[in-house]
Amino acid sequence: MTGGAGFIGSNFVLQWLATEGTPVVNLDKLTYAGNLGNLQEISADSRYSFVHGDIGDRKLVSDLLGRSRPRAIVHFAAESHVDRSIHGPDDFVRTNVNGTFGLLEEARAYWTELGNEDKVRFRFLHVSTDEVYGSLKPEEAAFSETTPYSPNSPYSATKAASDHLVRAYHHTYGMPVLTTNCSNNYGPYQFPEKLIPLTILNAMNGKAIPVYGDGKNVRDWLYVADHCDAIRAVLSRGKVGETYNVGGRNEKPNLEIVHAICSILDELRPADPVVPHSKLITYVVDRPGHDRRYAMDTRKIERELKWQPGETFESGIRKTVEWYLANETWIREVTSGHYREWIATQYSV
Repeated sequence: MTGGAGFIGSNFVLQWLATEGTPVVNLDKLTYAGNLGNLQEISADSRYSFVHGDIGDRKLVSDLLGRSRPRAIVHFAAESHVDRSIHGPDDFVRTNVNGTFGLLEEARAYWTELGNEDKVRFRFLHVSTDEVYGSLKPEEAAFSETTPYSPNSPYSATKAASDHLVRAYHHTYGMPVLTTNCSNNYGPYQFPEKLIPLTILNAMNGKAIPVYGDGKNVRDWLYVADHCDAIRAVLSRGKVGETYNVGGRNEKPNLEIVHAICSILDELRPADPVVPHSKLITYVVDRPGHDRRYAMDTRKIERELKWQPGETFESGIRKTVEWYLANETWIREVTSGHYREWIATQYSV
């Protein structure tokens, strides 16, 4: 798998070893959001191995495929933060487009040389996002797998390009690919530039909680363990060449998310510097081209693969807040000076 030290990738590695038990090789470049500390508990597990490297290094990828002889590639590696893509799109094109292309080429060469039985069993699963579909109006139906692509940020445009490449490799070369497009994830090990962990950290430390615009941008929120479970379902039971939308059936505006976190913290941390924590909510200038609403129609994966999210938003957000409160050492290690500089620049009032 690629990108296994990131937020979703590390959760997937941990879940895979706990449920499937077969060996995993994790290729990760360890950019700012990649953290081997996420995988500390399985670092000595004989079923797990880590390779430090870039998916754009085709010789490395080729050698790694030749040595490990995988039956599947699960491709998480991506630059994924919209705000960073607005300030510096180069890395997003390099990793999400060029990196995925190189990975597909090496995977195709590896797959072509497999014996018949292994060739039939092999899968290339590409993990993507709902943002490729663009933005929805309040009254519009949720995104389905047939919704036309309409990306609105450099991030979503590069993910759309990678989705198209994966599709093309199936239809042109016959590669056994699968694609998942997920809604907003949240849960343990998420880098604290994203809304939910940023809100938790700022609130518990008495710092301003930045909310873009009027706070009414709507997202479908998916607990990360449910997303990982869906990926495993697609990998084992998904139809080759198909796309599956994965969502939590939890459409909520950003401001409601922030208030929910503040309410939990009021209960769990009544001695924090500022209580009620909602006093810290601060509206900041809206993100350029900020998509108003995302929503996912998940009927296909529910019908065909019998998958459904196990967490409600209420249960998932409480688990998430409790995890961050219990893991302050992890927080200190990831919130470096560089991170603080980024937050100060990005969320200036």
